[in-house]
Amino acid sequence: MSTSATWWSANGRPAPQKLVVVDDRLTTVQAVKYAAQGSAMLWLGDFHNAKQILSAIDRRLAKGKGGAAARPVVGDAQAFYRLRQARAQRSRMMSLILVPLAFDAPGGAATVPLPRAPQVGPAVEYAYAQQPGFGEGNAVVSLQELSGVQSAYQWYLTGIEIPALKGRIHPHYGTFLPTRHEYLDLVAQAPLVNRELAFDVGTGTGVLAAVLVHRGVRKVVGTDLQQRAVDCANETFARLGVQDAAEAQLTSMFPAGRAPLIVCNPPWLPGSAATTLDAAVYDPGSTMLLQFLKGLPDHLTDDGEGWLILSDLAELLGLRSRQLLMDAIDQAGLEVIDRLDTTPRHQRASDRSDPLHAARSREVTSLWRLRAQRPIDASEG
Repeated sequence: MSTSATWWSANGRPAPQKLVVVDDRLTTVQAVKYAAQGSAMLWLGDFHNAKQILSAIDRRLAKGKGGAAARPVVGDAQAFYRLRQARAQRSRMMSLILVPLAFDAPGGAATVPLPRAPQVGPAVEYAYAQQPGFGEGNAVVSLQELSGVQSAYQWYLTGIEIPALKGRIHPHYGTFLPTRHEYLDLVAQAPLVNRELAFDVGTGTGVLAAVLVHRGVRKVVGTDLQQRAVDCANETFARLGVQDAAEAQLTSMFPAGRAPLIVCNPPWLPGSAATTLDAAVYDPGSTMLLQFLKGLPDHLTDDGEGWLILSDLAELLGLRSRQLLMDAIDQAGLEVIDRLDTTPRHQRASDRSDPLHAARSREVTSLWRLRAQRPIDASEG
């Protein structure tokens, strides 16, 4: 291996500033010390041993401060922030075991040039194809991230069954996995007044747009800020055979024009997104939520509806109040014409070992049907 390599992170993590070269002689105690100091460890020993060290670090951190945050109670935002901070610190330390990647020939498959390393070529291409210098030279990646990439690649190959579509979708790396079917069912069941055109703001995998086409909407335009989400959505439409009725565009928020139906499922929790994967869950300052509400009236046709799909988990955790949401709806010149609610059916909602169980067990996901406020007729009343 050459003495230089390119840093890659599909999650947007910055390159570490300090680096030590390690091998099979590294102990868990020393690894934790290096990680606590912010020193990344480039592993040049046996790959299987690197995985064991990573697991040992995880177990040790789980017993220490990185895993001992208090369980948040309903309405206790500070406890949630402490839990999230502890988890972020633990993840950061776990990310500091690095492994090399090499390409045997320009354009060839990537390999991990370590003893007992698995074949990673297709998974690496799946997640890192847009990284600088892909297909040539050498690179360095986090072992923790590479393990996540391999798992995500299996999800991509297998696909996720979507009952509302009677089919499967295959998420690209970094797009949100729609494993919670209850919010998809809300979109599949809400009253659909106009089937001519719909916008899906923040389309992600394109699953909501596909559900609308499945319900008979003739044209759906999805938008997203991330190119990999746009590519994923367009691939979803092609796999499902609805590419003539649905398309995804790279743009911020709304596409050009107006539509009788505009759907948005923004990230449900206000908070900073430390990595690109976090951006599917955390909406800093509820920015996307508030921008959607503010811009909605200018993009709806007369008598058009906006469907906002949102969990009340942020309210239960004390991160955002219901009043803030209602005020934002009113200040945007919107009114609520209906709200459809459902409770979660995923496993974590009943998992008492989950630190967020107190909130998750009470969570409600809603589809808010919104329209522009009607002017008051002085002749009425």
